[in-house]
Amino acid sequence: MTENEYIAYFKTIVDTPDTDQKAPYDNPEYLNYTKLNNSRMNRWLKTAELLPELKATVQKITQPQHWILITEPWCGDAAHNVPFIILAARENPLIQLSFEMRDAAPHRIEQYLTNGGKSIPKLIIKDAAGTDLAVWGPRPAACQAVYSELKAANASFDETVTAIQNWYNADKGLATQTELLATLKQTL
Repeated sequence: MTENEYIAYFKTIVDTPDTDQKAPYDNPEYLNYTKLNNSRMNRWLKTAELLPELKATVQKITQPQHWILITEPWCGDAAHNVPFIILAARENPLIQLSFEMRDAAPHRIEQYLTNGGKSIPKLIIKDAAGTDLAVWGPRPAACQAVYSELKAANASFDETVTAIQNWYNADKGLATQTELLATLKQTL
């Protein structure tokens, strides 16, 4: 799906009455978290500014690239990372950005597991021939370190979500952009 289709899909989930939701959004916790994610993603899309070096690097891409972004609206990491990928892709008409849902066909995530798991978001950058140029995700390394520490300490889901959210709020998208910049430099 395209960026606009993904945003519309997200909006449909958020705007559908609770009683008409399909799995997993029929679970009130998933739905409420998805509504928060929608708010966070839209805030980033409206207020975020790309780092000048990231913007310049994206503009240096001279050959067509297909960016495949595997995600889901319920994903908290996606709410903070996907907007920066969208904003970067908008900087160069040679970039075709498409979205695939992790939990729907074609299940491409199976080819891009993180430590054996289907962690998202996952960005796959391909050239015009369909060859992988780079892969990024599911979250910045520093955020992953926080997550790994919490998991090792058997932290509760709520504690983990709060800690990760606090990390993203403090970072303000800097780590995501810095890592995206490094990833894109591999493709030039």
